[in-house]
Amino acid sequence: MDGARILVILPALNEGRSIATTLRGIREQLPGADLLVLNDGSSDDTSAVARAAGAAVLDMPFNLGIGAAVQAGFQFARDYDYDIVLRNDGDGQHAPENNIALLQCLESRDVDVVIGSRFIDARGDYGTPLFRRLGSGILARLLTAIIGQRVTDPTSGCAAFNRRAINLFAQAYPQDYPEPEAILMLHRAGLRGAEAPVRMIPRQHGDSSITPLRSVYYMVKVILAILINLLRRPQ
Repeated sequence: MDGARILVILPALNEGRSIATTLRGIREQLPGADLLVLNDGSSDDTSAVARAAGAAVLDMPFNLGIGAAVQAGFQFARDYDYDIVLRNDGDGQHAPENNIALLQCLESRDVDVVIGSRFIDARGDYGTPLFRRLGSGILARLLTAIIGQRVTDPTSGCAAFNRRAINLFAQAYPQDYPEPEAILMLHRAGLRGAEAPVRMIPRQHGDSSITPLRSVYYMVKVILAILINLLRRPQ
């Protein structure tokens, strides 16, 4: 990836206690990359801490949801002519060295997107709760059947995107729980994807908003969205 302009986008909601450490780890691995925090209406000091840590920040006017925040990151990358976008989450659960593995896979394989999967290697997952693991497994089987390619981690927020994918997602990106629908969007647009093993680490601060009840709601909602999308004509 010599000479490529790389942007790391990090959606963040109330991650003031985690964001500086997260940014520091990424910068140590990718000193030449630019970092963009997508502050999705945080009520804490996420924005100020991220700026103090040397990142650019896009402040959403209020909590728009992760899909809108991530799309803003793709639009920024398109408008400022980046070659590659890496997506990490602002809570620090994606090990910084994952980005190197994603870039290597994007370079070595003839694909437009590489999604980091915590489930390819047993060492990648620190312990996803049972309900989330079951829901992810159901979505993985559904998407595998639809696109004809093995999917193991359809809810992963750790990924690398080339220019074709950046332009696609700058124009449209799913809302609410976007990652599984984004896989289907890639397939229907004729873009190529792959998975690479990555490592997750426990959240150091705060709690996940995905409860067992929300996991069930999430799975049902996303399955319905995927099935509805199959009825639409590709754009």
